[in-house]
Order: sequence, then C-alpha cells, then structure tokens
Amino acid sequence: MNPASASQTKNPKKAPSANHSSGDKRFKMLDATIKRYQYQQDALIEILHKAQELFGFLETDVLLYVAHSLKLPPSRVYGVATFYHLFSLAPSGVHTCVVCTGTACYVKGSQTILTELEKSENIRAGETTSDGQVSLLTARCLGACGIAPAVVFDGTVLGNQTAESVCEWLRITH
Repeated sequence: MNPASASQTKNPKKAPSANHSSGDKRFKMLDATIKRYQYQQDALIEILHKAQELFGFLETDVLLYVAHSLKLPPSRVYGVATFYHLFSLAPSGVHTCVVCTGTACYVKGSQTILTELEKSENIRAGETTSDGQVSLLTARCLGACGIAPAVVFDGTVLGNQTAESVCEWLRITH
C-alpha cells in the first residue's frame, strides 16, 4: 500500500458542514442520498433527481445546498439543473400540459395549439398559471409522430389534437 492510499484510508472523505438551519427533514433525507453517493461530484444528476423528488422542484437554496455539499461551484449545479428538461426550478401546477413541438406536430399545427393555450391561460410555455392549476410545457419530440399533433395531459398522451380540444380539456380541469 502506498502512503497516499494509506492516508485516504485513515481519513475517509468527511461530510461537509452544510447542516441546513431550517430543520426541514427533507434536507436530512437529501444528506443521506449525498452520503450514499459518497459526496462524488459525478453523482450530481442523481442527487438533483432526489432533491426534486423531495422538494417538488429545485429552488435556489436547494441548488446552493447541493453545490456546497458536493464542493461544486453553484454555476455548475445551476447549469445542470437548467440543461436537463426533467428538472424544474419552479413549482409545477396541479395539472400539466405538454405540447409537442417536433417536426411532425409542428407541421400539423402544434404552434397554433401552443399560441392559443398561451392566450387563454395568460402564460408562456414553461410557466404555471397564477392559481397554480396548470403548467404549460413544450417537448422537442414525444415520439408519437403518427398521431400528430400530440399533447400530454397529466401524463396521458393524446393525439390529433386541436387548439379547441386542448382548451376544452383545460376548461374541464379548472
């Protein structure tokens, strides 16, 4: 055994002193996940997934907490959180509406659907209504080109949608 590995065995990587002062038990659960990944920076995506599962979305203090715990610059953690579509920096609505903007859906009218939804709900893609009921999202491709234009309502893929059918769904859910 070389001297470098001997010293690593004697002094295992210690947890950073990032105790969250709020007393929120979700931070304790997040700490357990970070510890399970042995504070490895390359486990950032898995840790962010757990954080989002615990908190519902990745708010700034959670991102900073993860950055501090993994000894990463906050800009790197924020960059990863904003790069991947599955991460959200804002709370989602009770209902979600994802409009496919892939080529087949676009050609068959998904832009018209999106524009009409933005007008009727007074939000832009990526936002949630002020009452917290609906989040409007877009996806590059849902892989449902044969039923274009496709929209996902609360996890259910519906094809051959129109602006009228999507707005009707929203009226029913409100």
